[in-house]
Amino acid sequence: MTQTTGSSTESIETRLFINGEFQPASDGKTFSLINPFTREPVAEVAQANEEDTNKAVAAAKAAFPAWRDLSPSDRGAYLHKLAALIRENIGEFARLESLSTGKPVSRYIDGPAAAETFSYFAEAGWTAQGSSSLNTPGHLGLLVKQPFGVVACIIPWNVPLAFFAFKVAPALAAGNTVVLKSSEKAPLTSALAARLIEKVGFPPGVVNVISGFGTPAGSTLASHMDVRCLSFTGSSFTGQKIQTAAAESNMKVVHLELGGKSPALVFDDADLESAAQQTSLSIQFFSGQTCMANSRVYVQETVAEKFLALFKESFGAGAILGNPLEPTTSHGPQVDQLQYDRVKSYLAIGEKEGKMSMGGDAENGLFIKPTVFENVPEDSRIVKEEIFGPVVVINTFKTEEEAIEKANATEFGLYASVFTKDIDRAVRASKLLEAGTVGVNCTSPFKLNDLPFGGYKMSGIGREGYMHSLDAFLETKTIIIRASS
Repeated sequence: MTQTTGSSTESIETRLFINGEFQPASDGKTFSLINPFTREPVAEVAQANEEDTNKAVAAAKAAFPAWRDLSPSDRGAYLHKLAALIRENIGEFARLESLSTGKPVSRYIDGPAAAETFSYFAEAGWTAQGSSSLNTPGHLGLLVKQPFGVVACIIPWNVPLAFFAFKVAPALAAGNTVVLKSSEKAPLTSALAARLIEKVGFPPGVVNVISGFGTPAGSTLASHMDVRCLSFTGSSFTGQKIQTAAAESNMKVVHLELGGKSPALVFDDADLESAAQQTSLSIQFFSGQTCMANSRVYVQETVAEKFLALFKESFGAGAILGNPLEPTTSHGPQVDQLQYDRVKSYLAIGEKEGKMSMGGDAENGLFIKPTVFENVPEDSRIVKEEIFGPVVVINTFKTEEEAIEKANATEFGLYASVFTKDIDRAVRASKLLEAGTVGVNCTSPFKLNDLPFGGYKMSGIGREGYMHSLDAFLETKTIIIRASS
């Protein structure tokens, strides 16, 4: 079933994609997707149940042997075609994302990132190589890399098409087959990607795309005995549940890219204007709804006043609130009522425990204005917990040691930044900061495609990236061949 919206005559795919065919949920259930800007229904989306999820896994399992046995070039040909179709449909992907999550079309980065990722992994399959050994007399030792089989991918709602590509492309290039569950908050771009997969002509069952909720669809994948590897991006709380389910079922390999409470350290010798522009963009980007947003900024006391003035000027100027479909809008609403209420609860904590010097509730739909809190106790929940909104805490420090201690005083460790012109200090801080990525004179969302991305502590397990994701979807096997005498 495809649907139309009042704002467009273009059809929207809302069905499950299993074994090469679009189909409703087996029990006919759907869930309503609400536009966070208009707060009106966008579509009724198929809600996968346990039976649907099992059917998708069975299809992937049946398709695996033939897909595994294709050459990397033959598998890559499908990925190249999909990349080309994604590029042709970036405008529609952006529109669907705006309707689903309120993301401004002016800030849509998912489409180009997804196309580039599929293009890269279309050529990368040949790098799945092992090694050999003749060190033991009379024996030839071989180390080989082989696909797991069925890989499950569970993606978040903030940059869904990008995460679709980050997981599906390397899994397929490695020779696995895939069942992907989209977020119930952002299912439409994954469904459109499935439509393009059908158009490319992927063999049935190689890629299956289901929509629905963590329970039962996600939990079924996490505990399924035929799923050998699961890659998840989302909250730390859900990541813990997935890891538990995996351990209690078949000890499937689990990759987790989870939450963050990313700090930025601004020293007195930094380029303050650049630091202010970059850190304000980081927390304002996607209305603060990214796991690596630097939601904590620590500024050396001697330059705090100057930095704050520059930060607030940039923070306010960079946020143009409005209809996400308008090209001039740069700041959309929170993704839904639940997230809006969550952010508002943190605003109340901040106002009680610190000083709100900018922003707050826009009191206009689900919009939160770019918000700054100062002089907040380090043990406050708005310092310790991930808010996932355009809310930043800016506190001060005196010494380098104090700054690093405050930055590390969290259970998260995804991204950290250091702004300084002192290369020795940059090296010291980069070594001591407990984060999977440390930016020196740069910050999120900037990252390098060819270097790994992932987190320390509760920010995750494993890494993703052009040079690393393929190996994450491969098993390692040792083969010992005894030579005849």
